[in-house]
Amino acid sequence: MKNPKFLLGVGVAATIPFVSSLTSCKTENSKPNIIFILVDDMGYTDLGCYGSTFYETPNIDRLANEGIRFTDAYASCPVSSPTRASIMTGLYPVNTGITDWIPGRQATRGGAPDDKLIALPFRQQLELEEVTIAEVLKNEGYSTMISGKWHLGRDPEYWPEFQGFDINSGGHGAGAPTRNNYADGYFSPYGNPKLSDGPPGEYLTDRQTDEALEFIGDKKNKPFFVFLSYYTVHNPMQAKEEHILRFTEKAEKLGLTEMQPFTREIYWIRELMGDNYKERVIQSNPVYAAMIYSLDENIGRVLEKINELGLEKNTVVIFTSDNGGLSTSEGSPTCNYPLRAGKGWLYEGGIRVPLIIKTPFFKRVKPELNCPVTSVDFLPTIAELSGTTANTPLVLDGVSIVHTLKTGESIDRPLFWHYPHYSNQGVEPGSAIRLGKFKLIDNFESGKQELYDLENDISESNDISESEPAKTQELFSLLNDWRSKTGAKMMEPNPKWYKLKLPEPQNDKQ
Repeated sequence: MKNPKFLLGVGVAATIPFVSSLTSCKTENSKPNIIFILVDDMGYTDLGCYGSTFYETPNIDRLANEGIRFTDAYASCPVSSPTRASIMTGLYPVNTGITDWIPGRQATRGGAPDDKLIALPFRQQLELEEVTIAEVLKNEGYSTMISGKWHLGRDPEYWPEFQGFDINSGGHGAGAPTRNNYADGYFSPYGNPKLSDGPPGEYLTDRQTDEALEFIGDKKNKPFFVFLSYYTVHNPMQAKEEHILRFTEKAEKLGLTEMQPFTREIYWIRELMGDNYKERVIQSNPVYAAMIYSLDENIGRVLEKINELGLEKNTVVIFTSDNGGLSTSEGSPTCNYPLRAGKGWLYEGGIRVPLIIKTPFFKRVKPELNCPVTSVDFLPTIAELSGTTANTPLVLDGVSIVHTLKTGESIDRPLFWHYPHYSNQGVEPGSAIRLGKFKLIDNFESGKQELYDLENDISESNDISESEPAKTQELFSLLNDWRSKTGAKMMEPNPKWYKLKLPEPQNDKQ
């Protein structure tokens, strides 16, 4: 049972209040439909409209041409669960208490000898007391559905049907498709407790879309919210054979098969790291490309269905990713160049993501916006687009970006990240802040702060912390203040760290 405080009008404790009056963007006859498309592990440059020349995404590119493409959109964390909780609640991970993917790397490797620090425990579920987008919209008369990944609690009591979703098709505790003796990952049988198996060989990305389209058809005469949360392009790497062949031949034609796709000659590889850790330097994986191609086909099906039902003038479509592309371990299937690093890192490759928003309610002022926005902004934005009443009892970290969509004007405020964990991708734990064109990273192991001018150095190749000490201190102070106000958990020294156990230098004197 959900805590009744939402309905009784008592706000949720967080940092930035959502109290301004909301301008309704609804039509005369109904509130707008909302389709929120979230891709898992899709990198910033994994789309044609974001610069990829190997992957093919004509339908998503069309969505970008019809909507607004953001160049400086961010996930609130470089891994999945914290970002998903932020999208649902409008709160930073420090305020939901979910700061790592569930259950987290140190749940199974706590105190590993190459970990200098130990992460403190974090919440293993999105608490039922939190108010989700689905609950806000359901309170406004919406029918709500999730098709796909949840990853916000292993126990069934924390699954989507208890967090505001009328229909849960495929959302449970796991963060990836199951592949074992009884389930075949992206192909049926799925081994998913919230999704019945399809015919042998059915592809999960297709099935997720089928479920969503059926819901849209059933609810076309009343406002609906669809959270189309694709499992793709997360591991395991599995795609349709015909698509794999397509991109295998393309890679050969482009000469990509003659190029070395990985490097281990890079600064972050440590002496205890196995061969699993390697950084991809080109986009050339045909299986990954095939998975993206299937995703794009299905986005095309969604857009076609909206038009077929005559809903295009009353439907908002939002498309984004939960973190950057996986590029430094676990197969390293994609490359995020020109961004640095990838999933699990606080560099741009780990947190900068594609974001496309198509809304029919006002004229597009610009095809592209460089206003920095982040995951916590989705709930207040959707609330305003849906005409949610001003007395909705929410206190949020995010802000509505409807004014930005209407005018193209940026929002002057800092964005924050706090990742006090070792990821599976080889990263040093830390926090980060972006304000204007500057971004600071506070590294917990080294205690060093890095400063980058993202306007002139999107690749974060030139640390200017020493040449810009005043700006470094300004951002570091803002970050420290934010961590103090939010009660952000830090890390503790690891007594099992291997460098603490190195033998004392031998005295060679006889």
